[in-house]
Order: sequence, then C-alpha cells, then structure tokens
Amino acid sequence: MSDEVAKAVEECARAAKAAAPSLATAPDEAIDAALTAMARLLLEGREAVLEANRADVAKAREEGMSAGLLDRLTITEERLTGMAEQLRLLAGAPHQERSVPVSTLDGGLRLVERRRPVGVIGANYEARPNVTVDVASQLVKSRNAGVLRTGSAALGSAQRLLDVVIAPGLAEAGIDSNVVQLVPRVEREAASALVQLPSLVPLVILRGSGDSTRALATEAAVHGVRTLAHADGGGVLYVDEAADADKVRSLVFGSLDRLGVCNRLNLLLIHAAVYERLWPVISDALAERKVSPSLPPHEHAIGYEWALDSDKEATVTVAQVADLAEAVRIANEQTSGLAAGIATEDTAAAEAFFDGYTGTGVFWNAPTRLLDGFKLLAVPETGINLDRVPGPRGPVTYTDLYVRQYAVLPA
Repeated sequence: MSDEVAKAVEECARAAKAAAPSLATAPDEAIDAALTAMARLLLEGREAVLEANRADVAKAREEGMSAGLLDRLTITEERLTGMAEQLRLLAGAPHQERSVPVSTLDGGLRLVERRRPVGVIGANYEARPNVTVDVASQLVKSRNAGVLRTGSAALGSAQRLLDVVIAPGLAEAGIDSNVVQLVPRVEREAASALVQLPSLVPLVILRGSGDSTRALATEAAVHGVRTLAHADGGGVLYVDEAADADKVRSLVFGSLDRLGVCNRLNLLLIHAAVYERLWPVISDALAERKVSPSLPPHEHAIGYEWALDSDKEATVTVAQVADLAEAVRIANEQTSGLAAGIATEDTAAAEAFFDGYTGTGVFWNAPTRLLDGFKLLAVPETGINLDRVPGPRGPVTYTDLYVRQYAVLPA
C-alpha cells in the first residue's frame, strides 16, 4: 500500500473523529433538520448530481462495464426522486431511546441501558452512488461520524452528492459537515487502509463481491477492527407441488426486474412432480425478462451468484428437487443464506419451509426482492448482514448502529 493512499484515508478518519462530538451531542431536531435539508438540496441540485453521474456512466461504459453494473451505477430521474423521498422518511422516523430502564437492583439502585454512538464508522461499498446517501443518512440518524470509500467508477457521483447534498445539509442544521468524509482516492488499496485504523474507525461496513469483502473482513480482524459484512447474495425460490401457476409466474417475473442486485432470483428449485406442468409458465416468464436458465447438468456450483458475473448476469440456475426437505437442504448448505422463498398454497408446507430455512429472510408467495431495508422497514439500509451469530442480522439500519452501556444509578 502506498503511503499516499494510507495517509489520505487516515486524514479522513481523523477529520471524522474530530467532528464526531458535533453529531453525537446534536438534538433530535437538528438531526432530522439535516436529513430534511439533504432531501431538499438533492432535488434542488438535481442537474448537478445527474451531470456528475452521466460522466461516471459514460466513462464506465467506455471501459466495458457490464449492463448490470451500469444499472447499479446509474442515477435516473426516478431514482433521484426516490432518494430524496427516503431522506424525508428517515427524517420522520423515530429516534432510538438513548436511555432505557432495565430493572431495580438491591439497595434501591436502578439499572439503565444507555445506547451510545460507535463514534466513527467506516463503509466500503461498490459503485452505487445511491449507497453514498443511504449510508451517510443512516450514520447521521444514529449520530455516528463516517468515512465512506466507494468504487472508483462512482467516485465522481459520490463526491458531488457530498458537496451538493450531504455537507451543506449538515451545515444548515448546525452540525459540523466534516462528520461525513469521502475517501478521495480511486485505488482499491484505500479499502485495505480503512480496515487498519482501530483507534479511529473501530467498525467498518463492508459491501461488495463475496471474495473481496471476505478478504477485507479477514484483514480487519487482524487489525482489531470489527465489520458488518454483506459479502454474498442471491435469492432462492422453491416451487412446491402445491404451487399456483399464476403466482409462480408472477414471482419469477417480479424477482428479475433488476439483475445487478443481491436479492434478485438466483436459484429456482422446482418440485419434480410439477416440473413438466409448470416449466412452460416459468420459461415464458424468464424469456420475457430476457433471462436464460442454467439447466442440468450444471458446470458451476448450484448457488453460483449470477449478479456478479458480468458475462452471464442474465441467468438463473434451475434444478429439480424430490421434495421440500431437499429444497431446504440446498438453500441452507449451497447458497449464501441471504433469502429464500416458497411458492405454495399449502400452509403446512410453508410452515415447514419457514422452520427449516436458516437464512436471513424467508418468504411465502412473495419475492426475495423484498429483502431490503427500505422495502421492509421504510428506511434506507447500510447493507444486509448475513452473520449467523447474535447481533444485527438482515437489513442493517440506524437502529442497529450503537453500542450498549450499562449504567447503575441511585433511585
């Protein structure tokens, strides 16, 4: 790693830490005023943001970026309006209680759980400009300063969002705008530098491809930095023998509206007893979405995540299974554990699927595309955590970004 890159990241971290008290001590009204101002500034600065994004997209297209990744990179008029609406909704969301009574102890003492900001939280994420706003706004709502590092393809868009929307929105509310920092370097080694600063950035949110995210998480652990990692994705749909054909078609079609996202349909498991009957319906839905089925014999792992394959992202793996138990076993053991759904009209089958699947999100006659902070919880997310241990799991939002402190007080 070059000294120049490491120095740039550390400077961002020190600036965020120095400004953090301005956010940690801000009243609720100031936090919400900052988010409301960001929503207004985003709409007022629409053309400036779209201009920077068009430049990013044009450069990425010239460099051969795939269609799915270009879709992630692009801010459309509709998406920009949606980003502003999410900011407004977040501003109106309730704040976490900072002090929660727990019990009374011997001697009349009171036990209270206090919820404190982490301080500075880092975030490393792929070339998706909307994530800059999602993460920054969640950090502000939770009173955590942040150091953001995005993929080089989206750096121009992210910088414009910081300059036109985030920083002035904070300043309007009387909060030090340095609480949100954007690493100004395009080198990938900046991500490595971000997970090596435990005294400045003790927690880093990791989003991106599975291999790179896992490598960063391993490196962070060596340096004593905790991570919330979103490494792998891919939604699973099991078509039960009691599935309704029209619902199956709708689920398949609706789960493939965007191909470059983690919660899209990735693996389709069909009960052997209904395969011949339902395949024409499923095949038609795939064709309408211009998505190709990967049929047996598969030359890849059955849970292979197509969204990360720039050459074959418009693909879904299809396999027959003997029964529900086999479908659950495959979903648990051979996929990322992000999300799985069952299409069935049999309540007992749905309950068995829910009881058996151990992943983060489980769905009955509903698309895995719903596993998203905004769609499920009406607030943006910092990412989707797939950990199988206690702690925030699933869409991580501002309500998860705190540390617990026990306080004992006189009665």
